[in-house]
Amino acid sequence: MIGRIAGVIVYKGDDHVLIDVRGVGYVVYCTDRVLASLGRAGEAAALFTDMLVREDLLQLFGFPSLVEKEWFRLLLSVQGVGAKASLAILSAVGADGVSRAIALGDWNTVKAAKGIGPKTAQRVVNELRDKAPAVMAMGAGIEAGAASAAKVDASDADHVIDPVPSPAATAVQMSASAQAEALSALGNLGYAPGEAAGAVAQAAGEAPEADTAGLIRAALKLLAPKG
Repeated sequence: MIGRIAGVIVYKGDDHVLIDVRGVGYVVYCTDRVLASLGRAGEAAALFTDMLVREDLLQLFGFPSLVEKEWFRLLLSVQGVGAKASLAILSAVGADGVSRAIALGDWNTVKAAKGIGPKTAQRVVNELRDKAPAVMAMGAGIEAGAASAAKVDASDADHVIDPVPSPAATAVQMSASAQAEALSALGNLGYAPGEAAGAVAQAAGEAPEADTAGLIRAALKLLAPKG
């Protein structure tokens, strides 16, 4: 199983990139977002990968982070959703968008992806609502490590450069960490994964700058019985 590759871009196609790794060329299928983020031919690139193996087909799919890779795998577990549909959903809204849409039960956002109808979008939200929190929480712990794989030294494609995080990137990581911690806390209080994820996602959307304690308080208010 190939989980990550780092090398030099040979060329980019409409839905894939060819990356040379020490003389071996790997065709890696990616979303539009990922392709747009990659450099030009001759520049270095690194991607986390997932390999699909069938009797007559072997394909590599590339992602900028382990979190997005896990979302791809989770989307594949939904009945009727294949690799093409999974990439379409991630291309349309990104990993964060998928996370938020599922947590809030917003299947219309999923339906915005090319080739995804309302029934499939509803199935994605319904089947993944209780599975999504695990990937959402996972994101906080590995986001920093995954981000470091986005750039590699062109002189040695095996060495990863740790980019200096921008204030915006730091804020995103802090928010992801706070959401993961809030999810864990609500789970310890006995709330189901689906309802906890929905409340945290809504709270984070209303107050993106909130810390863990703030998210927990806001989520608990949303989860409190009405009336």
